[in-house]
Amino acid sequence: MLTTRQRLLALLALCPALLAPAAAHAADRGTVAASEQAASRNPVVFVHGYNADPGVWGALRGDLRAAGYADSELFSFGYDTHQSVNEVLSGRLAAYVEDVRRQTGAAKVDVVAHSFGSLVSRWYVKFGGGGATVDHWVSLAGPNRGTSTAWACALWDQACRDMTPGSYVVRNLNGGDETPGAVKYATFWSNCDEVVNPDDSVPLTGAANTPVGCLKHNDLLGDDGTSAGVRAFLAS
Repeated sequence: MLTTRQRLLALLALCPALLAPAAAHAADRGTVAASEQAASRNPVVFVHGYNADPGVWGALRGDLRAAGYADSELFSFGYDTHQSVNEVLSGRLAAYVEDVRRQTGAAKVDVVAHSFGSLVSRWYVKFGGGGATVDHWVSLAGPNRGTSTAWACALWDQACRDMTPGSYVVRNLNGGDETPGAVKYATFWSNCDEVVNPDDSVPLTGAANTPVGCLKHNDLLGDDGTSAGVRAFLAS
């Protein structure tokens, strides 16, 4: 007959074997949850602003990677910013988004645009088929109702003409429903923006419009609070 001490030792020997399946099951649940989260997440397409390039997105891309995004889910559209929003650039963005969808197998993408990129991506969403392929659309300091500073280069630059208040592009984007379809819209704007004038050119009727305080035009690209707001919106 086993003594009490022997019975206890036998039970202790069994504990690792009993706990191992439970631990493995918990690990499996964690792996499945992470896979489901990644599967439900859209790839992000960044659209830079006037006289810029895809390098401006370094800080926000880094924040999204830290939040769990893979590099294979983050795409930066590069383009010549001196061309027409409606005649050239929105069509090129549409082709780029289709390529992203083919690469990733995603049904929809999220778009994050800065400044002039807001007009390019809005035209794609409203008139270029993007209403069916864009889930979240974000504008950082976008001249959505035009900016008077664009008159400084409007004589020789088509993109500047497109950004002027009352331009063909601005009138059509803001005619009727400013935020059409099932797309979720958000804007982030500064009351100290030295490029977008007036400051309230950025917010749109029907969008989640967030003031970020007194930041310069390009500072929204690296601001921690703005980044947190963008990440929360993309997760909504």
